[in-house]
Amino acid sequence: MAEALERDPLGASFVYIFHDALHDGNAILAFARKRFADAAILGGTSCNGVMSEAGLAEAGSIGLLVIEDPDGDYGAAIVKLGANAADCAERALHDALERAGCAGELPELIWLYQAPGREEEVIEGLRRVVGDRCPIIGGSSADNHVAGQWRQLANDDVLSDGLAIGVLFSSGGIGFAFQGGYEPSGESGVVTQSRGRRIMTIDGAPAAEVYNRWTGGLLDDKIGTGGNVLASTTMHPVGMDVGKIEGITHYLLVHLDAVLEDGVLSTFATIDEGTRLYSMKGERSRLVERAGRVAAAAAAELPQGEDSLAGGLVVYCAGCMMAVGDEMPEVARAVTRRFGGKPFLGCFTFGEQGTMLGRNAHGNLMISAIAFGK
Repeated sequence: MAEALERDPLGASFVYIFHDALHDGNAILAFARKRFADAAILGGTSCNGVMSEAGLAEAGSIGLLVIEDPDGDYGAAIVKLGANAADCAERALHDALERAGCAGELPELIWLYQAPGREEEVIEGLRRVVGDRCPIIGGSSADNHVAGQWRQLANDDVLSDGLAIGVLFSSGGIGFAFQGGYEPSGESGVVTQSRGRRIMTIDGAPAAEVYNRWTGGLLDDKIGTGGNVLASTTMHPVGMDVGKIEGITHYLLVHLDAVLEDGVLSTFATIDEGTRLYSMKGERSRLVERAGRVAAAAAAELPQGEDSLAGGLVVYCAGCMMAVGDEMPEVARAVTRRFGGKPFLGCFTFGEQGTMLGRNAHGNLMISAIAFGK
């Protein structure tokens, strides 16, 4: 990488960096800061590598996406997530805007990368400032084995329990899309008791028992004993109906984590009481194809049209990546085709944030893409 940059030196306004959790984030950041002294820098760890137009770069890889836009304005900030994550997010956003020289302005896009677990609180804090007038897109940093080795980086700092925020005022325009690659299987029910990321009952019955019935006994070995169900439920998440686009219903997906005592389901996103949940199902082929479709949808949203595409960024759920397995190289090829061979960088995350039907939200097993215009 260093040799390539010396052969073809780049100016930079904004630099995305994603890397395997086995790497030293401080060394990577020092490398980037030395070569891009005036750029806003943001990123962190990605599960088992990254992907780009060159293909899938597996465990041990490091990826950079460099945006050269002297007519745009960019800023980044990083903060440790304290007791009140919403306040921390609000503070970080103001810091990033000041660093961009755009204090008090509405950015074209807010990009974030954070430690998993408090995503809804972070979005709440950002919404205090921008509401849903500005898309909030990003991911929850990941490691290779869900072992808490994730990290976030921005500017001159690397954290394990932080929030990195970037604000983008692009001169060439930005397009974006946020979708899931699953479809409803036919069953649904209303959450009658929940607390944060725990669902106690659906339609008045223990949530795990209802879900197990929906999925034809997927949790038979966990009913009554409990335990982790992360791997077994990847292809069978639950979804929330967020509305229709051109007559097609879109769902925000939620991944189930564990069966707890009394049939409680633990999840990776907050579900409010009164929400109707839909049983969803996925197929490997759909998860491969969807990434390319999301990239194409983002490019189509560019203000000057998809022919103005300069490059892109993709956030692909790490759970989907593991489910797709040895077909992941085709995911990278699908995005490359839809982005017309333009440079892009993709990271693999433990949670995804994006905009659906004009509202910013946190979900799981999702895919987002950003297209940058010339």
